[in-house]
Amino acid sequence: MSNIGQSLQQVREFRVQKLNKLKELGFDPYPARVQKDKNNAELINNFDELQGKDFFITGRIVSIRSYGKLLFLDVQDESGKIQCIGMPQNVIGLETKYLEFGQLDLIDNGDFVEVFGTLGKSKTGEISILVKSIRIITKSLRPIPDELNDVEERQRKRYLDINVNGSKDKLDLQARFERRSKFWQANRDFLNSKGFIEMNMPVLELTTGGADANPFVTHMDAIDQDFYLRISHELPLKRLIGAGYEKVYDIGPRFRNEGFSDEHLPEHIAMEWYWAYADFQKGMEFMEEMFKFISYEVWGTTKFENMKGFEEIDLEKKWEVITYEQILQDRFGIDIWNVDLDKVNVELAKFDDKAENINRGIDKLWKKIRATIGGPVWMIYEPAFLSPLAKPSDTDKRITERFHPIIAGSELGNGFSELNDPQLQLQNFLEQEKLREEGDAEAQMLDDDFVEMLEYGMPPTCGWGHAERNFWFFENVSAREGVIFPPMRRK
Repeated sequence: MSNIGQSLQQVREFRVQKLNKLKELGFDPYPARVQKDKNNAELINNFDELQGKDFFITGRIVSIRSYGKLLFLDVQDESGKIQCIGMPQNVIGLETKYLEFGQLDLIDNGDFVEVFGTLGKSKTGEISILVKSIRIITKSLRPIPDELNDVEERQRKRYLDINVNGSKDKLDLQARFERRSKFWQANRDFLNSKGFIEMNMPVLELTTGGADANPFVTHMDAIDQDFYLRISHELPLKRLIGAGYEKVYDIGPRFRNEGFSDEHLPEHIAMEWYWAYADFQKGMEFMEEMFKFISYEVWGTTKFENMKGFEEIDLEKKWEVITYEQILQDRFGIDIWNVDLDKVNVELAKFDDKAENINRGIDKLWKKIRATIGGPVWMIYEPAFLSPLAKPSDTDKRITERFHPIIAGSELGNGFSELNDPQLQLQNFLEQEKLREEGDAEAQMLDDDFVEMLEYGMPPTCGWGHAERNFWFFENVSAREGVIFPPMRRK
């Protein structure tokens, strides 16, 4: 049963021969129906109660060891693995679908099997299934590799990666992706507990908006019309606030036709909520509570060590509040209301960077500062020229009631008191359109239907959005390592 010294092609040909032999003997190597009474963890954890009883188990063979007339199989399912012991006097073929002991050489590592037997222990005391019957329920034609370390190969063939590295201490991929599922479930649980309703918004949009990003474009043949893949959930959800709903959210994919980095993928899952009659102050209090809830639900703690190079991040500590205008003044001596592009680019040149306009330049400088902040910190009062959808402050119309949580050098969300003045919103859209005409592909599009909705009236509202980048940060992994199937160039 060893594949040592054989090429993959030789191994595959040998397994195809076994597959054909199984068919000749009347076995179905890919049956539709199987029996499974309990998973492996249930049998092991409840051994005292269940020992001596017969059970059907199913799973993939991850180890085969033969000692004369004793055969040891390690069978693994999602819950873990259990040893199965076969002996000639015990293993019998039942009907035509179960193998006799002499036919067990048709089994290989990687095959999925259904095992029927008695729960007991081996002579060494290991909890085991004493096999009475066994059948192949999926014949594997390619062996699972012992190691898979090449990063691109791991990400390209995640199904192999999870099989090989799924339970290894260093990667523990199976547990990571289970936590990713818990992360989004915790988002839902928290919002549902606060009276929010999940609404699924369209992915295809005639006009896309809600963020500064370059969209993907596709075409709908049925109406011969180009559409954009959404870059945000924002504008459709706010239309629902205008329709009379007071607490809504959506969780799903969004698409931004931009480069890859450790923090960004062009396709990723995101969540946005909108809360009528709330402002940004309520939003900050709400999100501190939500961050802590998710942290406990997914990781069982609010303390994270060596997160993106920061020694310790603790979400339970008091969240400091900083203002956009003051932090730029303190770090770079820049008055954001009275500065030209040359001055901004002088400062950016110190980081081997430059900007094409004032807006982008000031935003880039802020990001240089952000990278040094461990947090948790709230950054508030972003200037209106960087926030076309946010409501201006009552005390200074140049700034907006916008808030970002800064954790481990990054913005892990975006919220604001929503702009509901239709005339000001139109003016902001037109300014963004001018930037698009000047070559800024990420500037926002004019959405005249959204402005029309505002003219009918949308109440004061707070909105918030964050992406699975939050999960990657708290897991302390890159974007590609934080998703199951990252986008890859076709090979």
